[in-house]
Amino acid sequence: MSWTPRRRVLLVGLLALLAGPILPAMGKWLSGMTWTWGQQFCDVPMPGLSTVCRTIRPGAFMLPLVAVLLVTVAVLVGLWFAAVWCLRPVADLAGPIGHLGPQNLGHRIRPRGSDELARLSRAIDEMMERVSAGYEGQRRFAANASHELRTPLAVQRTLIEVGMARALTGEQLELLTSQLLETNERNERLIEGLLALSESDQGLRSRIPQRLDAIVEAVLAGYLDRAREAGVTVETHLEPRVVVGERVLLERLVTNLVENGIKYNRPGGSLTVVVSGVPALSVVNTGQPVPAEAVAGLFEPFRRLARDRTSQGGGAGLGLAIARSITQAHDGIIAARPAEYGGLRVDVQLPALN
Repeated sequence: MSWTPRRRVLLVGLLALLAGPILPAMGKWLSGMTWTWGQQFCDVPMPGLSTVCRTIRPGAFMLPLVAVLLVTVAVLVGLWFAAVWCLRPVADLAGPIGHLGPQNLGHRIRPRGSDELARLSRAIDEMMERVSAGYEGQRRFAANASHELRTPLAVQRTLIEVGMARALTGEQLELLTSQLLETNERNERLIEGLLALSESDQGLRSRIPQRLDAIVEAVLAGYLDRAREAGVTVETHLEPRVVVGERVLLERLVTNLVENGIKYNRPGGSLTVVVSGVPALSVVNTGQPVPAEAVAGLFEPFRRLARDRTSQGGGAGLGLAIARSITQAHDGIIAARPAEYGGLRVDVQLPALN
C-alpha cells in the first residue's frame, strides 16, 4: 500500500484524535507507577534511605503534573515527526521545482497515481509547457528581431561608406539618398511594428463599446487610393456590429488585415471585407495561392512566405502577429485559411456586446 498524502494526513489526524483521551490516562498511569515504585524503593532497608524519602515525600503531589508534562512533550515530539513524515511528498515535489530555470525548462515531474499531489504535479507540468513555449517564443522573437534589424543597418552602413569613399555626381547622390531613405523607412516600419506588438501584448487599457463597422469603414477610406494604384477592387459588406474594446487597437487590427490584403494581392484582384455576426470580421484577398500547411505559421512574428522574403515590397512579417495579439487581448479568436480563388481568408471572432 502506498502512503498517499491523504492517507498520511488521515493517519496523523487519527493519532492526534486518540492522543486526547490517552494523554490523561497515560499521565495518571505514569504517576501511579512512579508513586508505587517510590514506596517500594523507600521500604528497602538501607542506611539513610528513610531520611531521603522523608525529605522528598512532601513534593510527591507534583508527580502527576510531571508525568502529564512528560507525556505531553513526548506526544508533541511524536506529532512533529508525524507531520514531517506527512509533508515529505510535498518536500520531494518542491525539490525539483526549486531548481527549475531557463536552462532546464524541459524538465517534467511526470507523476504516477491520481492523488492530490499527482494532480498538482500534472498542473505544474502543464504550466511548464506553457512557460517553455513562451520563453522559446520570446527567444526566437529576439533572434528574429535582431536579424531583421541587422540587414537594413548593414545596408545603411554600406551606402554611407560608398558616399564617403569618393565624390558623387548629382545623380549618384540622389540615388544614394533615395536608397538610404527607403532603408530608413523600412527600419521605421519594423520598429513601429515591434512597438505595436509589444503594446497589444500588454492587454487592454479600457473596454468601451465600439462600432466595428464604423472602424472598418474609416480604415478602408484611407486605403482606397492605395488599392486603386495596386489595381485591387475593394468590396465591402458592413453590418452594424458593436464590440467591446479599445478603438486604437481595433483600428490597428483592421489596418493590418486590409494592408496585407492589398499588399499581397495581384493586379486586377479584389479585396472583400465583411462585418457581420459570426465571424465579426472577414478579410479575403485574391493573391497568389497560399499552401494550407503554411497558414498557421503566418501568425508567428517575422514569418513570411518564401516569395515574400525576397520581394522588395514585403513587410517585416509582423502584421498577422499583431492582429492575433490584438484579437486575443479582446478575448477573440483569429483564424486563416487559403481563399477559394487564391490568396488568404482571415476571420476574426469577437465577443458581442451583451
